[in-house]
Amino acid sequence: MSRAETRIEINFDGIIGPSHNYAGLSPGNLAATKNRGLSSHPRAAALQGIAKMRTNIALGLTQGIFLPQARPDHRWLESLATGFADAAPHLQAQALSASSMWAANAATVSPAPDAADGKCHLTVANLVTMPHRSHEWRETLAQLRLAFADPAFAVHPPVPAPFGDEGAANHMRLTPAHGEAGVEVFVYGISGGPFPARQHVEASAAVARHHRLDPARTLFVQQSEAAIAAGAFHNDVVAVANEHVLFAHELAFADKQRFYADLRAAFPGVEIIEVPAARISLADAIASYLFNAQLVTLPEGGMALILPGEARETPAVWEWLQELVAGNGPIRRLEIVDVRQSMANGGGPACLRLRVVADPARIDSRFLVDNDRLDAIARVVEQHWPEAIPQDEIGDPALIAHVETARRALLETLDIVELIDS
Repeated sequence: MSRAETRIEINFDGIIGPSHNYAGLSPGNLAATKNRGLSSHPRAAALQGIAKMRTNIALGLTQGIFLPQARPDHRWLESLATGFADAAPHLQAQALSASSMWAANAATVSPAPDAADGKCHLTVANLVTMPHRSHEWRETLAQLRLAFADPAFAVHPPVPAPFGDEGAANHMRLTPAHGEAGVEVFVYGISGGPFPARQHVEASAAVARHHRLDPARTLFVQQSEAAIAAGAFHNDVVAVANEHVLFAHELAFADKQRFYADLRAAFPGVEIIEVPAARISLADAIASYLFNAQLVTLPEGGMALILPGEARETPAVWEWLQELVAGNGPIRRLEIVDVRQSMANGGGPACLRLRVVADPARIDSRFLVDNDRLDAIARVVEQHWPEAIPQDEIGDPALIAHVETARRALLETLDIVELIDS
């Protein structure tokens, strides 16, 4: 069997770390700022993420994982000439953030069929627009270089500051089939009213050059200011693509007519499913995370949307979705998952995963999971993850020892000890 025939889409989910808390560090992320100061439940959060991965496996999809990063990030604090115990509360919160759980922000991925050199390229996101995320890239790079060490991959360090790059959350790929060449769409922001635009066009262009993409099959598209101002801090809050389908809100893009025309010219087989603003407002789309669903191809044919429970609980969204799957279109199935702990921090099903089209045999098998391996992860979580973290206790030395012991236990259980001191 040829390499092209063995390439499949793999969803790599971030395991929600033991320091998961609600510090509200992300301006423009309405859920995160709304829930600032509430007590979080790291154990429940991680188990919800594991259950979502089991849903993917039950659908016949291939599943991978990324590991929680070392928290607090002592090296980052040292670079600021302080230690955790002495740091100001806002620095403690930024050092303790478990936000690397949102693997969609880990990197941008271009599969081998799209690249001139025939390699699968991954560029680590720099996340420089938010202090609590800006120090993730070093450990992300270490994990990617370990998981994708095979020569079939090229793993690139992040684009330098000040050009903010937030990874696959602002990137879409359309193709007749995952293993075939596709059109890559990079979505950037310029302004979002009261909130910052996080993806810089220069960062997107640099990633495309690193990945050796064909300019004729690479599009750069501006996200609408209205979407960012409404709380769509990443493009994947208002649009998602899978194979030949683009599923987007009517107000997702600054100039949708030009984008749609350019996309159809580059990929005549594209099917655009646009949700009218008259049916689902931006506010409802963002509150429900309708577009932050995983849009996946089922082994038996057709596509499914893996949605958070909030989509079912939003009447306008659920009514429209029922009409969608009752039709003759490509999206035929709705799967509801409970990721409320992640949602309360502003991350839905799509935020939690990074899509990689590759031959699984080329990937370090320790980063691939089945139900048995997920059972082992769940046992560690149930034994070691804190049940709750009240926000006023994030500076507690006992909590910090608990968090650090929990992560080490997971890495030892999975035999990925190289990352203990990454």
